[in-house]
Amino acid sequence: VHANQAAAINHVVYTLQQTIGAALDALPAGRSNTARKLNGDLFEQLIRLIIQRLNLECRAGTVQVPVVIDGEVAFKMSYQHDLIVEQKGKIKMFGSVKTSSKDRIDKIFVDKFLYNKLTSTTVPHIAVFLHDVQRKNTKREDEYGINATFLPGHFKGYTVKLNPLDGVYYCDIRPNMQTEAILKDHIKTFDRLLVEDIWTFLK
Repeated sequence: VHANQAAAINHVVYTLQQTIGAALDALPAGRSNTARKLNGDLFEQLIRLIIQRLNLECRAGTVQVPVVIDGEVAFKMSYQHDLIVEQKGKIKMFGSVKTSSKDRIDKIFVDKFLYNKLTSTTVPHIAVFLHDVQRKNTKREDEYGINATFLPGHFKGYTVKLNPLDGVYYCDIRPNMQTEAILKDHIKTFDRLLVEDIWTFLK
């Protein structure tokens, strides 16, 4: 895929989702929580539809994880995932899809650690984010600025001391994610998942 085509993938997905967000901003002020929930749900659906267009089995759902004690299944734990990619009935990849990593990055790392520990497997766990910025007020009432919501220290700590995720993808990647040590090795643009990485996970 040519670099311009790869960039177009990210731009189109970003623009589609921001269009949805702009429409939801028109909801009454008292329904802002509903708007945020809908925005997140629709982004998850959009990413699943894109992956399905690659002729891959992709769904959201709950996975029952058996906990074995002394060679027998003692009980099961339920894990909810935004993305479950399967091939011939076998799970090949789990994914978390969020509009931003704010307040959510910790759980994704812990989910991978617990799932692979409980099952003694190495099923890839990825995360897909739209962006990592939020609006902030400025000195002018009619003008907004932006704040970064990404926590690089948390990301680096979990990557080094717990376990790295198998892929972290952004439609709108922050500049520091492409230059800082550790971040630049583990965070990529969304097109890389579609063009390269997902096919590696399926092998």
